[in-house]
Amino acid sequence: MHGRVKIKSTAQQEEEKKKEREKKLKIYTAARDACFSKRKEGICDDEALNLTQQLLSSNPDFATLWNYRREILMHQETVKEESEVQKMYQAELSFLESCLKVNPKSYGSWHHRSWVSERAPQINWARELSLCDRCLSLDDRNFHCWDYRRIVVKKSAVPVEKELEFTDRLIGSNFSNYSSWHYRSTLLPLLHPQSPESAPPSDSSPSSPQNHTHRVCGEQLLKEYELVQNAFFTDPNDQSAWFYYRWLLGRAEREEMISCVFISRDEETVTVAFSRPVNAQPSGLMVVLDGQPQQVDWRSVHPQFKHSPVWICNLPPGSISDIANEHNLTVHWPEKHIRRDCALYTGRSESWCRESATDQELFRSELSVEKSSVLQSELQSCNQLLELEPLNKWCLLTIILLMRALDPLSYEKETLAHFQTLKEVDSMRLAYYSDLCSKFMIENTILKMEYAEVRVLSAVNKNLTTLCHLDQLLLITHINLSSNQLRRISAHFSMLQCLEVLEADDNCIDNLEGVYGLPKLQEVLLKNNNIFTQEALRPLASCPKLRHLDLRGNPVAQSSDAESRLAELLPSVACRLR
Repeated sequence: MHGRVKIKSTAQQEEEKKKEREKKLKIYTAARDACFSKRKEGICDDEALNLTQQLLSSNPDFATLWNYRREILMHQETVKEESEVQKMYQAELSFLESCLKVNPKSYGSWHHRSWVSERAPQINWARELSLCDRCLSLDDRNFHCWDYRRIVVKKSAVPVEKELEFTDRLIGSNFSNYSSWHYRSTLLPLLHPQSPESAPPSDSSPSSPQNHTHRVCGEQLLKEYELVQNAFFTDPNDQSAWFYYRWLLGRAEREEMISCVFISRDEETVTVAFSRPVNAQPSGLMVVLDGQPQQVDWRSVHPQFKHSPVWICNLPPGSISDIANEHNLTVHWPEKHIRRDCALYTGRSESWCRESATDQELFRSELSVEKSSVLQSELQSCNQLLELEPLNKWCLLTIILLMRALDPLSYEKETLAHFQTLKEVDSMRLAYYSDLCSKFMIENTILKMEYAEVRVLSAVNKNLTTLCHLDQLLLITHINLSSNQLRRISAHFSMLQCLEVLEADDNCIDNLEGVYGLPKLQEVLLKNNNIFTQEALRPLASCPKLRHLDLRGNPVAQSSDAESRLAELLPSVACRLR
């Protein structure tokens, strides 16, 4: 046994480790308590600075100590010469590098470094940029470092061209670098802006990120398509490049506008639809009737909504009730310098002025001939990849989006087939694909309805799981949603202020909150749904013109007292239960 090292037992090793941890904890706790005592007493001396450094070196995520350290540094600024302050902050930057070695993603360390860079008399920004590059070479998804790097780039005035080259290098070494793709999307509109004469007139403000793709010149877009194709042909299952590709194909956010004004002589109301949800109450929205400003109070279509695309106001009693009179009405939106005129002619009980979904190119991009050919080429490339990777969900989804951008109606059949494949290959997101498919099918139905110039919408047996674009259906009088998979009539349904007939047989509906207060609703057909209680029908009591309700095949219709209880809830409505 002589000459051999004695191996300690596991129990002995654990005991020694335990003692070592207890010793370190005791030292740490003592230093922490000393720091707290000094801060409580308002002491901001060198000893306090050293104590915080000792603690943060081992635990750089102690936010309270970083706050105390900043208090100490700010105090030291007031008692030291500028050269000493510079040395102090230089030492602070070195200390922070040691903290980042302990935890490269420490919130506190990166925030404190940003703070120091603002306070120090002089900063070597080239060194800071080099530090960021070193950190990103170790972890190219360190979003703390990316955030700090943006600060450094701004402060040091690094040219946009250099930054774009930087993203080239990172993407070239790793196509899966989502941060680099995202950063690239912020740089391109600055370096390769679209010429003003070719920019779409409906774009929103330049600061809106949704619009940036429309502010990149066509020549550069072609290069970006080639770059991103190289990425997803190399690794079709990596999502980073696909997300960037979807950004390249994106369309501008809709311009803020009044999309429709509807006047009802019977209700003496004005209903206004906006291109996006707004709060009309504090916006100063004005109504001028026959040249005279009117005092009106705006309300949203449902009590749940403080922001809504559709708002209603009552005109003064008798102001438009005489059918023999003609009226001119203007809605002013002073905040946005927007107005919309509407005439109510003699003998008419209602009138409207609107831009249709087809006029607004609401559901597809407004494409030039050049861009259409580019997107057709992109569609061909994606179809080629799909032949190689027939079950690639990113490729399938991108093909659907390209088809939507080019011609949603012509590609409807192919779109449905691709959605079916998506649901099979990515079943965990089945609900997402079902809702997205529902959205696209409703868009197509609206387009078909508007091309036919009717106020009736039929979406029977479309496998709908949700209802979208209801603000576009303000003028609809009859809607048929039968034989779908709808579970509720949500509050947004109350935007259908002209609706007279609702057909929704053979769904799974158990909630009707969206029919609340519909002023013209007369008939509701709900056969074979999941209405269990009279309480679920209560929103119907707020519909003043409702006269017929069909509840056959619903659980609520099976109870023995259903007829009497419904008569109490809806005394003016003929309810069919069996």
